[in-house]
Parts: sequence; structure tokens; C-alpha cells
Amino acid sequence: MTLSVGRRVRLAADLRLDGTVTPAGEPPEETGAFTASVALAAGIEGTVERVDEHHRQQSHEVREYLRLKSLLDDFGDQMPPASRKQLEEQVGALEEQWDAYRRRMLRVTVRVRLDNGFVLDDVPEEAFAPA
Repeated sequence: MTLSVGRRVRLAADLRLDGTVTPAGEPPEETGAFTASVALAAGIEGTVERVDEHHRQQSHEVREYLRLKSLLDDFGDQMPPASRKQLEEQVGALEEQWDAYRRRMLRVTVRVRLDNGFVLDDVPEEAFAPA
């Protein structure tokens, strides 16, 4: 699912937010003086305020897979059989890294203003369902 700005969404699962709390007006050096948690129930609705797409960095293996696969696709049928077989084996050995990269190549996070006044920022889009 791809969310867009202005779309109404519903929290898909219960969330618990944990962390340190700094009382208003306290200097930032005092962080960690208090800890707190907030629980938000699934079904709370809100509006998407921002959508951020984060492209993952390609590893050396992924770049090598792309290079070798392109070489195989473009010139494989013109290669001697032994060279082609060797290139196919090299591509096959890198397919697992390529598949893993493709599954998580694009990470989308959102900022949602919930109807109860809370704002959730940098949350994976999977945490929400269309309202």
C-alpha cells in the first residue's frame, strides 16, 4: 500500500511508545530523568501529513549482480558455452543477495496526525491501514 498526504488512515495494530521524557522548560542536559510509555490502540484514525521514501544503499554484491546480469542478458547468447555457463553460475550465486535487496529496496515512512492529537513521525507505512 502506498499512502499519500491527506489520506485518512487507521492504526493497524496496538503500539507502545517507550522512551525518556524531558519536562517542558527543562534544559536538554536533563534528559533521561524520567521514563514513560504511551499505548495507542489499533483503530485510532488520523491523517497522513508527510510521506518519506528511503532508498536502501546497494551492497557490493548487489552492484556486482546487476553488472553480471546485464552482461549475461546483453551478450550471453554470443558467448562461448563455457564462458556463458561460468557467468550464469556467478549470477546464480548472487541471486540471494539481489532478492533480499529487492524485498527491502524501498522503505516508506509516514508522519500521521492522529485524531486524539498525537503525532506519529517516521513510522513504517505498514503500521497503518486505509480508513
